Amino acid sequence: MNHDDVEALRRDNAAWRLLRADSAPLVLSFLGRVFIEQNVRSIGEAELISLLDDALYDLNSGAAPGAAPYPRSPKAYLDTWSGVDAAWLRKYYRPGSDEPHYDATPAVEKAVGFVASLSGRTFVGTESRLNTVFELLRQLAVGTETDPDVRLAELEARRAQIDAEIARVRDGVVPVLDSGAQRDRYQQFAAMAAELLSDFREVEDNFRRLDRDMRERITGWDGAKGELLEQVVGSRDSIAQSDQGRSFHAFYDFLLSRERQEEFTELITKVQSLEAVSAMSGGDKRMRRIHYDWLEAGERTQATVRVLSEQLRRFLDDQVWLENRRVMDLLRSIEGHALAVRDLPASTLAELTTEVGGVSLDIVLPMERPLYRPHSVTRIDSEVVAGEVDFDTSALFDQVHVDPERLAASVRTALAHTSQVSLPDVIAAQPLDQGLAELVTYLSLDDPRFAVVLDSEHTDEVRWEVGDAERVATVPRVTFVRKGGPGAVSPAPPTSPATALSTPTPSDPALETS
Repeated sequence: MNHDDVEALRRDNAAWRLLRADSAPLVLSFLGRVFIEQNVRSIGEAELISLLDDALYDLNSGAAPGAAPYPRSPKAYLDTWSGVDAAWLRKYYRPGSDEPHYDATPAVEKAVGFVASLSGRTFVGTESRLNTVFELLRQLAVGTETDPDVRLAELEARRAQIDAEIARVRDGVVPVLDSGAQRDRYQQFAAMAAELLSDFREVEDNFRRLDRDMRERITGWDGAKGELLEQVVGSRDSIAQSDQGRSFHAFYDFLLSRERQEEFTELITKVQSLEAVSAMSGGDKRMRRIHYDWLEAGERTQATVRVLSEQLRRFLDDQVWLENRRVMDLLRSIEGHALAVRDLPASTLAELTTEVGGVSLDIVLPMERPLYRPHSVTRIDSEVVAGEVDFDTSALFDQVHVDPERLAASVRTALAHTSQVSLPDVIAAQPLDQGLAELVTYLSLDDPRFAVVLDSEHTDEVRWEVGDAERVATVPRVTFVRKGGPGAVSPAPPTSPATALSTPTPSDPALETS
């Protein structure tokens, strides 16, 4: 790495900019805690602002008035971190949502990992890493060997070592890793597991960058459509067939194996129960479910690839649709002009000229985009006052329903041989079975075959029985008058506003019961 490469990284690399920023402690601690430690891949703006507001309050609470280390608002910090000059957060909109969402960029992963590696370690193991180096070299050397004799010799040597170890165990010689070796291997496992999880965000970003390059190529393409489609299909295949794509899909298929997941869970539980590892890890619960975090990150990466593919297909469909529509418009225009000049003489046709419309620019202003609409927050009063526990619940089920159609049928029966009938006459023929509720329903009947006329200047008494007791109600005089037909008469106009059709209640002075 020469001086120019280092200078370019210092100037353009987002992780380097983060380490040089004045607010680097805030960015690294907050984004590392929210996105890296909790493995969050997407969070809404409202929730992220709330979390950042709490963090800023804790950091500024001990400062003197006017000397807060972080005086800006949470929204201002998020806008700065997601801007082009910083590029520490990726701001985007989910389909069907007008709320911005955020995700940490790979630069934050690298910066957080670098700062975490600067802290001193009480134990630095080397044996496990040396064994890993030898194992990787052995896999490279044996995995690329094409001579069958050499491969067989290697396999036989490994089998001899395994047979010798089996014999020693049968003789009672069981070698066990000491506490130092246990801590050494667990430390390497934890580092590799966390590094592997952070790589998913970079893989996803690489897929998104490949898709963006492809879109730029499609937008600026001026050649044949067949060549464009060939390059697009080839590019999509190259993403899946690239070294990164094949490695990712192999790793993802490995994660989807249920047997592998169960085996990993059993192994990590057994390893963390060891005394040396337990004292070192301090009950690290994250490592117990690290394979589920891998699976979740892999699913998100797969979902990103699917969304990018779907968006690319729609983009191509829109391009083709626009081109086809333009061609059809030109054809219809030519046909219309041909029909218009079909019957013109030849001398006139010779004088026809064609004009080309002026070229104009389509300008889209930033303010034409709809502004953010905050969600309305409904306040709910959660204070609930406990009521009485001991009460008669039978009243809740003792409900009375009066069928108005049955009462209207009684009135129509009474009007069959007369043009009008009073309410006491109707009740005399059909006694009240449901008491006052049925009486009130008579007053509010609405039927197209008769009218209800109330005379508030005169009253009638209506009687009914409830058990062994007799009830008496004094009501305005009610007359049912038949509409239309022989012998029908028009109802007399009301003598006062009180005679209009209404529904009295038991508290009405015109309705008295005893």
